[in-house]
Amino acid sequence: MKNCTLLFFLFFGIYFSKTQAQQQLHDGAYLYQDGINKHLMLVKDHYISFISYDDVRKRFQHTWGGALDKQHNLITIAIEYNSQDSAAIGKETQLSYRIEADSLRLKTANSYHLYIKQKKIPQDLDALWRITSRQQEGKMHAIPKADRKTIKILVDGYFQWVAINPAQKGFYGTGGGDYQYNNNRYSEKIQFFSRDNNRVGQELAFDGEIINGAWHHKGKSSKGDDIYEIWSKEITE
Repeated sequence: MKNCTLLFFLFFGIYFSKTQAQQQLHDGAYLYQDGINKHLMLVKDHYISFISYDDVRKRFQHTWGGALDKQHNLITIAIEYNSQDSAAIGKETQLSYRIEADSLRLKTANSYHLYIKQKKIPQDLDALWRITSRQQEGKMHAIPKADRKTIKILVDGYFQWVAINPAQKGFYGTGGGDYQYNNNRYSEKIQFFSRDNNRVGQELAFDGEIINGAWHHKGKSSKGDDIYEIWSKEITE
């Protein structure tokens, strides 16, 4: 009888742990579409970003995000940027969700939206990055850690950069889309760009190499300027 009881609790414990794991929000890219409007959610390294855009008519709409804490079916976001509502920056918000197969049903103020998890495309650059050095006039200059920062989220073939200053509630621009990294070559196709919608559809290619954990990024910007940047992983825990 004791053996049967032990087996029951062992089986139940394994089943419960597996069920909990299946219900967790995992890193990745999630997409919800409303007509031609796309609503992209990127989750990586305890950070989350929401982006709304229309790549057909080349219209950026909105982005917001910040550090992420996951507890069961509830996520808490410490908002670091919000392109529509600067008053929200510095505050926390909570959203409830439930996992449905490989998708995520996220509850907003008025309704649930079903975000479809995009295909897993793991690449060596997948991470939350922060720019820490930039070449100017032939010399590399360090960018000290400060309130103002530019971060870049890469996960499962999607990327987004965002320039912000959470302490000043500042939002200075964002852009993103699809990316690939192979044999030290990084390429991206822009799907949204807050500063200039005409950049949407551009495809750019760069040299990219990870050296001592830092990402060395060389090439030409979307304006055609030479760039050499070094990005380091951003720690949010």
